[in-house]
This record gives sequence, C-alpha cells and structure tokens, in this order.
Amino acid sequence: MRVFLIAALSLALTAPCLAQTTDTDPATKDDIILYFGTMHSYDMINRMMEVQSQSMRQLMHDQLEQENALPADFDTRMKKALDELIKGMPVDEMIQAMIPAYQNHFTHGDITAMNAFYSSPVGQKVLQVLPSVMQEGMQALNPVLNKYLTEWKEKMQKEFKDTEKSAPKTQKDPAVQN
Repeated sequence: MRVFLIAALSLALTAPCLAQTTDTDPATKDDIILYFGTMHSYDMINRMMEVQSQSMRQLMHDQLEQENALPADFDTRMKKALDELIKGMPVDEMIQAMIPAYQNHFTHGDITAMNAFYSSPVGQKVLQVLPSVMQEGMQALNPVLNKYLTEWKEKMQKEFKDTEKSAPKTQKDPAVQN
C-alpha cells in the first residue's frame, strides 16, 4: 500500500512536468505571435523605420551637400517621400513573413525565456530605449560612414581612371562607323 501511495504521489507530481514542453520542442506560431506582442513588434518596427529614415535622410543630405548637389527643397521632398514609404510599409505582412524564421531558430523554451526577459522591467526598458540608442548610434556613425564612403568613392574613381589610361586603345572599325 505504501509503495502504491508513493508511486501515485510521484506520478501526480511529475505529470504536469511531463505535459510541459521541453526546450527542444519547436516554437509554435502562437509562441512567436505572443513573443512579437511582448516585444511590441509593431511599434518597434515603426519606430525603427522612423529612426532609419532620419538617418538615411541625413546621410543623403550630407553626401549631396559634399557634392554641391543639394537641392533647395531636399528636406521637404525627402521627408515627404520617406513618410510615404513608412506609411505604406506592410508591417502585418512583414511580421507574418518573419514567423517561420523565428520557428527555425528558436525552440518553445527559447521563446518562453525571451518572453520572460522582455516582460521584465529591464526587458521593457530595453524595448523602450533601444530606438533612441540606435538613433544616437546612427548619428555618431554618420560622419564615419560619410568619410569612408567619400574615400571609397575617390578610390574607385581613381581606379577607373587608371584603368582607362592603361587600357589599350581600340581602333574603330570603319565599316561600323557608317
């Protein structure tokens, strides 16, 4: 009787554990949707697009300004174009399209752990301040990128000029000229 009682008690206590998923079980679509909700993915995507568009506008502004080719109405036209780009972005479709990638790389246990972190106060802070951190980071990167791109462009132009100078001159076929 005692053995039966211990066995029944053990089974009762371990049954919930056996019913739970293991770390190797694949993440379900519902797991990923819950994770995207925890991450505030819709808001994050919109904020990231805004940050990226501001950085892209600034990068293009600086590049055109360096080339003395900046139109007077650049800022107005570029803001309108980028606003239209963001407004028309198919965020729902983008999120749905990402689900299989998350399922391929994360297990149910991974998603559960990530949900736990991003639901915590520190996780929520990360989500809240990350767009600002990225914006500040991109602003700090703009001068570095501008310098690199300018140097790269000059190098490429020099290489093309050197190639043109060293390339053998070809004679035009008089029959082709007619």
